Amino acid sequence: MGAVIRPMIAPDPAAPAFVPGPAGTHITIRGLTKYFAGLPLYEDFNLDIPKHQIVSVFGPNGCGKSTLINMIAGLMPLDRGEILFDGKTLKDTKIGYVFQNYREALFPWMRTIDNIAYPLKLEGRSKAEVEQRMQELVASFDVKFDLNRYPYELSGGQQQTASIMRALAPNPEVLFLDEPFSALDFEMTLFIREKLQQVFMQTGTTMLLVSHDLEEAVYLADQVLLLTKRPTRVAEILHYGDARPRTVDTLSEPGFVHAKKRSLEIFQREVRR
Repeated sequence: MGAVIRPMIAPDPAAPAFVPGPAGTHITIRGLTKYFAGLPLYEDFNLDIPKHQIVSVFGPNGCGKSTLINMIAGLMPLDRGEILFDGKTLKDTKIGYVFQNYREALFPWMRTIDNIAYPLKLEGRSKAEVEQRMQELVASFDVKFDLNRYPYELSGGQQQTASIMRALAPNPEVLFLDEPFSALDFEMTLFIREKLQQVFMQTGTTMLLVSHDLEEAVYLADQVLLLTKRPTRVAEILHYGDARPRTVDTLSEPGFVHAKKRSLEIFQREVRR
């Protein structure tokens, strides 16, 4: 078997000092570099993600949308670069993560209520604190199904609802959502969209959402981060400011129509390059 050639990623002694983002920045990314099979996916990639906003990530297939949030969330190593959360490292930051595949995300041997409470128990919360937080989440999501059942006894939408509740249980500073609607039917997608908006309006939690659906990406976002083909760069950051809560009527509002049209134009431009 021949040797596998890998790029040499050595520290750059002449690398510039870390430059913080502008006021209001939550996540600061500097010099992010990631190679796959010897080819760059991200190379010296810089980005500032604002605090208390929902940022949707959208771009061509293979540009590394999920890889980007996985690196930011610490689920995938960087080859080089630095990421800070409000000036702190990841280990000093409380995050939540909602996976695309809810069937693999929940522990099948635990009741659903215990899955949701799991992050709180890891933090060492008291039984009373756990119960209080569970009551808050159940009320917030208007849960109608039995949380004492096991995940495999629930529908897909119910399992994803539980996954989102678990991610929100410890009151994270940043919530990552990797295509959370892709395996849901339309009715459950509308329900989860509404609940995420409610949570955001109540808490102002910074959210980073990966989506393959442009309408969904724009509908939920304060900013749409549009990426290029690899090696991936920022094509454009589109600001979208229609008032929340956004509803079905939002889809015909001039602001939404313009934001979606502009996003599509940028996406098509990048795909054709």
